[in-house]
Order: sequence, then structure tokens, then C-alpha cells
Amino acid sequence: MRILIDQASQTLELTEQGRLLRRSIVSTGLNGSGEQQDSGCTPRGLHRVRIRIGIGCPEGAVFVGRRATGEVYDAQLARQYPERDWVLTRILWLTGLEMGRNRGGCVDTLRRYIYIHGCPDSEPMGVPRSHGCIRMRNGDLIELFDLVPTGTEVRIL
Repeated sequence: MRILIDQASQTLELTEQGRLLRRSIVSTGLNGSGEQQDSGCTPRGLHRVRIRIGIGCPEGAVFVGRRATGEVYDAQLARQYPERDWVLTRILWLTGLEMGRNRGGCVDTLRRYIYIHGCPDSEPMGVPRSHGCIRMRNGDLIELFDLVPTGTEVRIL
């Protein structure tokens, strides 16, 4: 099983043995592509799903610091915390596999906390808007999460 994220088309494709299983519109980094720590960019290259977080959590579950807060996102919560960068529903935490490009030092994807995660339905998809992560619609993320084991290859173009 493999995931391909194309920043130019803002799409994520899940394939198995060359066969397309899922295709979703996503939102990658507002600051474009790049690997530097604190850049707000989405890292390129070959990665793997290192950690899966959120098994059994409800759709819209709120995560802060990779921990479920017990909250479920709604309009009232959004008004209460307008500054939050919402990480919702599930987290697929990525680790880079290319030393010096997306692994190690100030380019380390894992240490940059780069995830594939859910976001509010009000957030636009198909346009770069994230702080470097790959945002998905919550329903699409649940489908992907249920299919993808730890260790799945993720290529970001």
C-alpha cells in the first residue's frame, strides 16, 4: 500500500499494487514546499507513516499535542478558541526516509510534527492552507486511516 500526495494538484491517492483505492482532495502548506524546521512548508520526498493516533475517537475529536482533549469540534468550540490550528479526528504522523532531505537535523519531518490529519469542514480543500501538514476532510481521513497500517510509504511531490 502506498500514499502519493501531489502538492501541485492538492490530491492524495492511496494505491495498492498499482491500483487506485482512494483519491481525496487535500490542503498542504500555505508556505509551499520545503523541509526546514519552522518554515510552515510541506516536506517533499519519501516518508512512512510512523505513528497512527486516534483509533476509536469520534469524528471531529480534537487533538492538542497529539492527545485527544475529550472535545469534539463544533462552531461553539471554534468561537471559543479562534487561534487554534485544528487537528481533528485522526493523525497519521509521518517520518522522513531521506537523510539530509527530510530526516535528521533541521529538516526532520517527524520532529517537525508533520501529519496527515482532519480539519474543520469549513476549511477549504484543494488549496494550500495548512502550516505544513496535510489536511483532509474528516470522513475521508477515517476511510484512509482504517486502510493504512503503520509503515505505509508516503511520497510527497
